Amino acid sequence: ATIERALELIERNTGIRPDIDDVDLTDDEVYAMLRKGDSIGVFQFEGGPMRALMRNLGPDRFEHLIALNALYRPGPLGAGMHLEYADRKNGKAAVDFPHPDLESVLADTYGIMVYQEQVMQTAQRIAGFSMADADSLRKAMGKKIPAVMKEQQEKFVAGCVASGYDEQLGKDLFGFIEHFAGYGFNKSHSAAYALVAYQTAWLKAHYPAEYMAALLTAVKRDKDKTAAYLHECRMMGISVRVPGVNVSERDFLAHDSEIIFGLSAVRNVGEAVTDLIVAERDKNGPYESFFDFIERVDIQVLNKRTIESMIKAGAFDSLGYSRRGLLEV
Repeated sequence: ATIERALELIERNTGIRPDIDDVDLTDDEVYAMLRKGDSIGVFQFEGGPMRALMRNLGPDRFEHLIALNALYRPGPLGAGMHLEYADRKNGKAAVDFPHPDLESVLADTYGIMVYQEQVMQTAQRIAGFSMADADSLRKAMGKKIPAVMKEQQEKFVAGCVASGYDEQLGKDLFGFIEHFAGYGFNKSHSAAYALVAYQTAWLKAHYPAEYMAALLTAVKRDKDKTAAYLHECRMMGISVRVPGVNVSERDFLAHDSEIIFGLSAVRNVGEAVTDLIVAERDKNGPYESFFDFIERVDIQVLNKRTIESMIKAGAFDSLGYSRRGLLEV
């Protein structure tokens, strides 16, 4: 919904609606933003430890984002796999493969077994497993039932020998796989998350005001998140204007690289009330004064708490009144 809202705002401001399902996945402007850890508001990547990991890793291609999703979980983090992955990617540690024939399987992850699919490919490549047998191995490793694991190990080692490999390699490799399978994550699942994360990062990098406005709309009922994203807007140099009865709509808007506060995000001002205010303005023009506003809006709007909240939020500032003055009367 946030991506859709951002696209609507972009189309409204530029007349062009980007095809978010066909964005360039090699856009260095996006990766440069992520390498700096500027990913507050980016799907899956906005937590403090995750941003620290991104700064450490320095992602520069989509494959790195898939791996980040898979590595940022209790198992891999506890085993230090995220740090080993980052060190290998950045040349601080050697890229080492359990066997040269596994280079094609593990090359994208610098010799580290990160994904469940790699466990299955290893079983196929070295032990001659069928796809169905490899999937059974993956499931067995997830459940860790001793009797089943022993059976799988015997089958795996026998398969390695039948494929022309040394029996000891089969045992060592099964132990290696067993160690990493406890942390293995489904790559296809991680890739889907990474794509959505990239799309949100692309919007933040290229259409920052529209994206942040959409994000603020999505969290308008959460005071803590609203405050965090408003702070992020300030850090990005995006001005956020106070709500105004003649400029605001129900949700946050982006205009001339500024964000206009959504009226319904003001406390005690509901969406139904906002819609009545906007509908009257659209029908009969801007409100000329506070008294013009009082006379024209639907009676539902004229709730004491609602009007006081709007005054305190600055909704009538543009009409030339002081907030204190309006509250007094």
